[in-house]
Amino acid sequence: MRVRNNRIEIFYGGAHNIVKNLRTFFLMTFLTLMLLFLGNLIGGRSGMTIALIFSFLMNFISYWYSDKIVLSMYRAQEVNRQTNPGLYSTVEKLAKTAKLPMPKVYIIPQRQPNAFATGRNPKNAAVAVTTGILEILDEHELAGVIGHELGHVYNRDILISTVAAAIAGAITYLAHMARWAAFFGRDDEEDSNPVAIILMAILAPIAAMLVQMAISRTREYKADQFGARVCGDPRYLSGALRKLDMWSRNIHMDASPATSHMFIVNPLSGEKMAELFSTHPRMEERIKRLENMK
Repeated sequence: MRVRNNRIEIFYGGAHNIVKNLRTFFLMTFLTLMLLFLGNLIGGRSGMTIALIFSFLMNFISYWYSDKIVLSMYRAQEVNRQTNPGLYSTVEKLAKTAKLPMPKVYIIPQRQPNAFATGRNPKNAAVAVTTGILEILDEHELAGVIGHELGHVYNRDILISTVAAAIAGAITYLAHMARWAAFFGRDDEEDSNPVAIILMAILAPIAAMLVQMAISRTREYKADQFGARVCGDPRYLSGALRKLDMWSRNIHMDASPATSHMFIVNPLSGEKMAELFSTHPRMEERIKRLENMK
């Protein structure tokens, strides 16, 4: 924020964040209602009840164990001040600047330069970077990336994105069940329309994916702004994003589509279908916004 017109800019920034958070709330509500609707489509009231229980169960697992699951998935190795003093000190300095608790620090043994943050809240957060990112970024660019990830921690984006991914995954699973229900019918409704069920089974996963994309893209812009301020210069992060975008298109990463939204750049950006349904905003737009920051 600029010093002049400070009160106005603080008010605008706060109001803008409230609007974004409300939009995320409505999108999450839409995902949950879609899940319940599919449950009802498959099994009536009993199906809706099962879908609701399934949703609560997935949210519970996502809340408490998502960080451990994703870190284990990518074989992340925790480091400390003794094993990697440079990376640890960078994270520690930026966390202090952002007034955040010191997160755990991990290195992922992958050549593609990338990074993500995880954890249910700032007190239980972790920041993970790949070995590739440590090889191509200078200390200022790395600070920009770490600042971006701390922005996700500060805004609790990772928890929201993880829960959204869990619900979207449940919708996709129920959509497959709905297709079978269309063929075998429902016990409680003899007049159920199989064509309508098949149509919803096809459209529901697409709608869930679009909602998940909308949530993730909004959060990336907020994290970019936060990271630019924490590291001290928006050019540090914009320069890092240019490098990461170029290298990620040329170096494959063994990443799951379900977790691609967590990374600072889409780890699947080299794949055409991944670009079409990317959970990240266009890199050109992200860089442009950073360069326009005062």
